[in-house]
Amino acid sequence: MNELKTPEEVYHQHIIECRSTLGILQKKRSQFGWARLSMIIFPIALIYLFIPGQLLFFLAGMVVTITVFLWIVIKDINNDQLISYNQNLLALNEEELEIMNGRYEQRESGKRWEVKEHDYAADLDIFGNFSLFQYYHRCSSEQGMQLLAQRFQYAMEQHQIAASHEAVREMSGRVKWRQKWQAIGRAEQFTIDTEKRINDWLSLQGTETASPFWKALLYIFPVISIGTLLSFVLGFIPFSLFIFLMIAFFYFSGIKVKQVNASHQYLSRILPQVDVLYKQLHHFEDEKWTAELTGKLYSTITKKEQSAGREFFHLKKLLNRFDMRLNLVVNPILNIFLLWDIRQLIDLWEWKKKNKENVFHWMQTMTEIDVLNSISTFSYNHPNYVYPEVSNDYFQFNAKDLGHPLIAESKRVVNDAVINGVGQIMLITGSNMAGKSTFLRSVGINTVLAMAGSPVCATIFSISQVQVISSMRIADNLAENTSTFYAELKKLKTIIDKVNRKERLLILMDEILRGTNSFDRHAGSEALLEQMIQQDAVALVATHDVELGALAKKYPSSIHNHHFDVQVKGEELYFDFKLKEGICQSMNASILMKKIGIHMH
Repeated sequence: MNELKTPEEVYHQHIIECRSTLGILQKKRSQFGWARLSMIIFPIALIYLFIPGQLLFFLAGMVVTITVFLWIVIKDINNDQLISYNQNLLALNEEELEIMNGRYEQRESGKRWEVKEHDYAADLDIFGNFSLFQYYHRCSSEQGMQLLAQRFQYAMEQHQIAASHEAVREMSGRVKWRQKWQAIGRAEQFTIDTEKRINDWLSLQGTETASPFWKALLYIFPVISIGTLLSFVLGFIPFSLFIFLMIAFFYFSGIKVKQVNASHQYLSRILPQVDVLYKQLHHFEDEKWTAELTGKLYSTITKKEQSAGREFFHLKKLLNRFDMRLNLVVNPILNIFLLWDIRQLIDLWEWKKKNKENVFHWMQTMTEIDVLNSISTFSYNHPNYVYPEVSNDYFQFNAKDLGHPLIAESKRVVNDAVINGVGQIMLITGSNMAGKSTFLRSVGINTVLAMAGSPVCATIFSISQVQVISSMRIADNLAENTSTFYAELKKLKTIIDKVNRKERLLILMDEILRGTNSFDRHAGSEALLEQMIQQDAVALVATHDVELGALAKKYPSSIHNHHFDVQVKGEELYFDFKLKEGICQSMNASILMKKIGIHMH
């Protein structure tokens, strides 16, 4: 058998395996259904055979029937869980193929986590439809999505990036492990609201311990209540006294109802999400990790007496019992005879006392793993992408075969670019639609990926640890009564302020001062470039103003002219989207205007 080589082949194979497994499980579901039906019919046969003459055989048969029925129910439930798991596994493999074919617009866009007026998110399509986030994320939790969104908006430190690379290299090849993590998470998304409810419950005051009296009473009370029931059945006490005592027991069981309700307010109906949390952390604990970051995460959730997976499993069982109070038929009986709510409340207090200091770190670890899983999937899906070399020396940039990761490989045109030193401006002139803006976005989005600890779309990519800032898509704002020109001035002021503070920036600008007249535009652009050179800034600037290229004569070691051009054959335009040195000599605006009916002289 040939070894599978490409991600597409692996996903296709997984789909075949999942469909085969689901077929087997669906047959089992049908068999369990018939078995359960037969267990319902079987008591009728027992009545016919053994009633009324052989009551003992009937009772023995009923015990066996009920035991077998419960065994079948448990098997059926486990089988249904396997069906649900494999359906999730099938769906995510099918989704991987859809994403790789450019169909991902239905996925979470991440727009809710975009920082207002962010330095570059809107310009570089980080969030929204057909965005980097929508294409990239594989997080199963809201916390994971939120952290990934933060990583895409704020650069990590160099040592964090290096640690991420090592962990992603370790995790990316473990395809089935990663997909199991995702499939578990698809069962019920662990949400920020649930995390808040757990933290609020942990912070609830006065519920850390139970007195020795209450702990002893949990053993004494059932003896009294069940003894009362037996006394009534055996005729030792009259019915009136029995009813009175049952009512008294019921009222006594509600003596801590305020504390019970306070805890249940936070913990009600979060059982499915806690189950996911337990399963994912246990899944991580079951794997061996050698990278520094994954090893650190592993040690955070595994201790000799406090495994996060085991503790959340215990919490899951407690919540399952605690939610019995929602059953209006069973709960009163359990409280009358077992002090059920108080018993669960005290067990929850004991769990909190033991784990309170660790729960935040455990949930944070789950979030970190969720993000690593996303980066690892991206790395696995793009085996030709490179892990960037990130340096603390400011400034260096060297990219070979740099492309935009959201452009299909069949349509992607790659370019090389080098910038070394501070006070450097790569000035890019060129025709309309020739590729200037796409090149800036390719540089920007790959820098964002590099600063998030991810591989990038290039064969060589080395860069200083920097924060990107851009001025590319400028729009007016009617709600704030802001014109396009004023909006751009606000953005340029932000850039100038950061430059003056000597922040480590990579600046991307497309058509500076587009909202004003050509004279002011040229003069302002020239002054801005000179100021950035004097302040040791680094920028890539795309412009139609070819006259700005003359600045290279004044600042030969700082201004570097590059361009994208167009080939004209008759009335047709041909673009190669390749970055070239020098100032652009060919423009296409007049030809395009002729095509729409403007009579050019």
